[in-house]
Amino acid sequence: MPERTSYDVVIVGGGHNGLVAAAYLARAGRSVLVLERLDRTGGAAVSTRAFTGVDARLSRYSYLVSLLPPKIVRDLGLRFAVRKRTVSSYTPAVRDGRPTGLLVGGGEARTRESFAQLTGSDREYAAWEDFYGTTRRLAQRVFPTLTEPLPTRTALRTRVDDDAAWHALFERPLGEAIEAAFHDDLVRGVVLTDGLIGTFATAHDPALRQNRCFLYHVIGGGTGDWDVPLGGMGALTDALADAARRAGAELVTGCPVTALATDGRTAEVTTEGRGTIGARHVLVNAAPRELARLLGEPAPPPAEGAQLKVNMLLTRLPRLRDPRTDPREAFSGTFHVAEGYAELETAHREAAAGRLPAAPPSEIYCHSLTDPSILDPDLVRRGYHTLTLFGLHTPARLFTTDHDTTRDRLLAATLAQLDAHLAEPLADCLARDADGRPCVEARTPLDLDRELGLPGGNIFHRELAFPYADDADALTSAAARWGVATDHANVLLCGAGALRGGGVSGIPGHNAAMAVLEEG
Repeated sequence: MPERTSYDVVIVGGGHNGLVAAAYLARAGRSVLVLERLDRTGGAAVSTRAFTGVDARLSRYSYLVSLLPPKIVRDLGLRFAVRKRTVSSYTPAVRDGRPTGLLVGGGEARTRESFAQLTGSDREYAAWEDFYGTTRRLAQRVFPTLTEPLPTRTALRTRVDDDAAWHALFERPLGEAIEAAFHDDLVRGVVLTDGLIGTFATAHDPALRQNRCFLYHVIGGGTGDWDVPLGGMGALTDALADAARRAGAELVTGCPVTALATDGRTAEVTTEGRGTIGARHVLVNAAPRELARLLGEPAPPPAEGAQLKVNMLLTRLPRLRDPRTDPREAFSGTFHVAEGYAELETAHREAAAGRLPAAPPSEIYCHSLTDPSILDPDLVRRGYHTLTLFGLHTPARLFTTDHDTTRDRLLAATLAQLDAHLAEPLADCLARDADGRPCVEARTPLDLDRELGLPGGNIFHRELAFPYADDADALTSAAARWGVATDHANVLLCGAGALRGGGVSGIPGHNAAMAVLEEG
C-alpha cells in the first residue's frame, strides 16, 4: 500500500522511463510514488526465465541499448554497464550459386575484404564509410540535444550544420539517399533495416516514417552503436528501481490505475483496490492511448506495431552454409535474414495487401556470446546460447483473425528463411525445457498489446516524431519546452509516446523530471 494519500508526483507505470523520472525527482526532494499494474517493475525492459526449468535469463522484449545517455547513468549513480559488440552485422547471401555473406566488423581490413568479396570491388565499402561517416557526425550533433530543452526545427538544422545531410534524412524519403549511395541490393537492404525496426513503411514512404525510425537508430550515444546490457535488460531496470528507492521514491507493484482526474493544478489518481491518491503532478509512463482511457477522453489515432519477437535457447550455435564465416562471429552481431532491398519491399507489399510475407525478413542476435552471465555456468560450459529474433513487416492487422495459427505460420516461415542459410536445421540445435518442449517463444504485436499495453503492439507507443518543435510552436510551458506536454498542465508524458521517446533511453523520464523541476 502507498504510505501516504498525497504526493508531489505520482508516476503511472514502472517501466524504465518512469523509474528514471522517479529517481531524478526523489533525488531533488520531491515525494514520489510509482504505481505499476504488473507484479514487477521494468515494463518492456526486463529479464525473464522464459523456459520452464531452464536457468537462462532472456531479455524478453527489449534487448539492446543505444539511446541511453551516459549522463543518466552518471547522474543516478546506476550500477549498470554495457559491452560493445566486436561485430556489427553479418548478412548471408548466395552469389553465383555459392553461399557467401557480408561481415561488418572485426576491424577495417576485415570489413573491407568482406565488401570486396561480396560485391567485386571497393566501391560499396567506400560508400559505406562515407554514408556512416555522415550519420556519425549527425549523431554527435543531435544526440546531446535529446536531454536538453526541445530545439526548434531551425535551431536543430543550424546545429547539424550540414545541409546535404539534413535534406537527405529530414526532408526526403530515406530510399533516395540509400539508392544514391549504394548499388548493391544486399548492402542497400542492410542500411534500410534501421528505418524499419517496429515501423511499417517502405524506403520511399512520403510520410518519412522510415526516416524518423532510422534517425533514432543511428544517433544513439553520439555514435549509433548498439550495445549489450550486462546481465540482461533487467539489470538496467533493477538498477533504476534501486536508484529510485535509494532516493526515497515509493514503488508499488500489482496496483493498476483505473482513472485520472485533474483541474490543471492538482490531480487524483484512482487505483484498483488501493483507493484514490492526490498529486500535484502526474507523470504517465504509458502510451497516449492509455492516458486517454484514464482521463475518459477520446482515444488518439491508432498506432500499429509491425514486428515479431522470438526468444530461443540453443544447445549449440548452428553451422553456416558460408564456409568462411564462424557462427560465433556471425551471430555476435546483427544477423540479417531476407533483408535485401528488394526483399524488404516485397515483404511490405505482401503485408500491406493483408498477407503474411512469403519470405519474412528478420534480424537475429546472440546475447550470450557477448555476455554469458545471463546463463547458468553449467549451460555455458555445455555450449548453450540464446538467440533473439526480431521480425519486420508483420503489422498487427495480420493477426486479428485466428491469431495463434497466424503466429505459428509466421514463426515457421521466418525460421525457414534462416534455415536456408544454415548447414543444419535450427530445430536440431534448440534446447528443450523441463517438460520436453523446444525452447522457443514468439510474441506478435497483439501479444505485446495484451501483455504490455503497447497500442497495436507499437514499441514506440505512437508514430515517432523528429526531435524538434516546429518553428511556429508556442513553447510557453516547461512541459512543452521539454517535449512532454499533454492537454493538461500538470499531467505529463514520461514514456515512449513523448517527443524524443522510443527505445530504451530513459530520455522521456529525464525530460519529464526536468519539466517538473523547472516549474519549481
